[in-house]
Amino acid sequence: MDWPGWENMGAYLRGIFETLPRRPSAILVMSGHWETRIPTVTTAETPALLYDYYGFPKHTYELKYPAPGSPALAARVRALLTVAGIESGEDHARGFDHGIFIPFLLAFPDADIPIVELSMGERMDAGEELRIGQALAPLRDENVLIVATGMTYHNLRQFMTGNPATDDISRSFDQWLTKTIDSETEERNDALVAWENAPGARICHPREEHLLPLMFAAGAAGQDRGVRTYSDTVMGKALSGFRFG
Repeated sequence: MDWPGWENMGAYLRGIFETLPRRPSAILVMSGHWETRIPTVTTAETPALLYDYYGFPKHTYELKYPAPGSPALAARVRALLTVAGIESGEDHARGFDHGIFIPFLLAFPDADIPIVELSMGERMDAGEELRIGQALAPLRDENVLIVATGMTYHNLRQFMTGNPATDDISRSFDQWLTKTIDSETEERNDALVAWENAPGARICHPREEHLLPLMFAAGAAGQDRGVRTYSDTVMGKALSGFRFG
């Protein structure tokens, strides 16, 4: 929408594809916009789009992102979860929410890589999402790109009111998160499970749905340490993006 302040994020997203070591065969993604009782995968071959937002300009409800789904990848995800003793489900009707098609319009504009979305648990359990990521780590060796979308700061009230008192809090949480992601695996995972103990955690995330996809990605990372690949300040609040491997 050409909102001022988001230019750096746009440039970051547009540059992601060129940083990949090779073209992925498929993408498995968890966003902050789908919660279910058990981990559930999309199985549609041609998923529609869910315009799950309101109050935006008319053209934002006319965006198209015709990426195919992948029933084969969905089945593989469920098989790996079964091996790990994790119950799962599938949804043939669900399309891609805006946590997928908005960033992917910039990061993967050709919309020609098959995508499967994986839901997060409605219990909002960080440890559970980390274990799911660990169970699905073998997909990385099968040329599947594992993506988590959300935001490292997601207190919309503070964003909209522009309260400067929380700017420093956002930076403290961002610094903690960056240090944690760059830690050794066991230390990193323990800290992420206990994320509520981080400085300003509940101010930055009154509800954790936009943070938990990061736990899923960290679980899939295995022994790979994370690195911050995006760092910005938007409307006074610190935002970061991370990559493993």
